[in-house]
Amino acid sequence: MSTTPLKSAIDLANQNGVRFPNESGAYREARDALLAEEIELRRQIERVAEQRRALPPGGSVPKDYRFIGENGPVSFNALFGDKQTLAVYSYMYGPQGEQPCPMCTSLMAAWDGESLDVEQRIALVMVARSPIARLLAVKKARGWHHLKLYSDVDGDFTRDYVSADDADMPAFNVFTRRDGSLRHFWSGEMGGSTADPGQDPRGAPDLMPLWTILDCTPEGRGADWYPKLAYGNG
Repeated sequence: MSTTPLKSAIDLANQNGVRFPNESGAYREARDALLAEEIELRRQIERVAEQRRALPPGGSVPKDYRFIGENGPVSFNALFGDKQTLAVYSYMYGPQGEQPCPMCTSLMAAWDGESLDVEQRIALVMVARSPIARLLAVKKARGWHHLKLYSDVDGDFTRDYVSADDADMPAFNVFTRRDGSLRHFWSGEMGGSTADPGQDPRGAPDLMPLWTILDCTPEGRGADWYPKLAYGNG
């Protein structure tokens, strides 16, 4: 953790110097106040990330789970490839679902474009309870090229790290492989029980680029709109 003294966020905002055509004094005053808050938010995000990285070792992975991938059966250990860290996104598309979750699908569409970059540092896989043929059909229909999809056919991984009741719900888990030991590192634990009044359950930082973009607009996320699997003739 850095020990270098930081300038106050207000001082940094005041020395910013950015101006746009025809902006009013009231706009600039409010924008500089907001900029100071954004600087503090950036610092808070980094403080939380440092605290996350400093977590003590998590629980050992109880078994070498089995999955079905595009090329057949694969073990949990093999999902790491040549990396020491594995991130697993559990996708809401159980065997009883007629369609995959639109929210998960939106997130995965964005991650498909990022996965080649992510995989320079860690292994990244998507897991769902549906048979692999269904998952690959979605991958083809959505035009994904890079995401690695796996079916948790027997549900052992899902019951241990997503839902003990095998509920169709999303999850994001990170695991490590150090000195031959497989351990759970971190999982997103925010949900309905941790949601603030008037807001949908969400994590922090939010994993969906969609919401990050909309949070920068006057319309915001809205309270009555969610991604769809298709829009009109698009």
